[in-house]
Amino acid sequence: MSGPLVVLVGPPGAGKSTVGRLLAERLGAEFRDTDADIEQLAGKPIPEIFIDEGEPHFRALEAQAVAAALESHPGVLALGGGAVMADATRLLLAGRPVVYLEVALADAVKRVGLDAPRPLLAVNPRAAWRELMEARRPLYLEVAAAVIGTEGLTPEQVADAVLESLELKAV
Repeated sequence: MSGPLVVLVGPPGAGKSTVGRLLAERLGAEFRDTDADIEQLAGKPIPEIFIDEGEPHFRALEAQAVAAALESHPGVLALGGGAVMADATRLLLAGRPVVYLEVALADAVKRVGLDAPRPLLAVNPRAAWRELMEARRPLYLEVAAAVIGTEGLTPEQVADAVLESLELKAV
């Protein structure tokens, strides 16, 4: 199966983009974030897509972006936090080198910031994050080939743990 060397999944604030860039650098590969792909495709930031067209439209764009990236991107791929909600996406992730970056609420809040433009966390960020995790954690675990707890680790240490878990060698 061709496709990414590593696919990172996890909630907002897990460090997917930060760790993904470090992994790409260490593997001598390109980094790609499907949220950035969606924004480029739509021509606007994700919060505006949610406001203008609604979450179902965003999720449809997300599923397309993830499918395209899984098909064509040979490097490190970070998926948006909700990408695993789509059944079709979970099927596409089966058998791939998917790593779930697990993060504690306190760390996620510090990293995301309570005023960050995250549409699903806008009203009551802590409660919304807990609710998201109740729905998504089983799905992250379902698609994951490896689970890395990020609590107390630097992004560099998380990147090391990902490489080790997938038995990948840095260049």
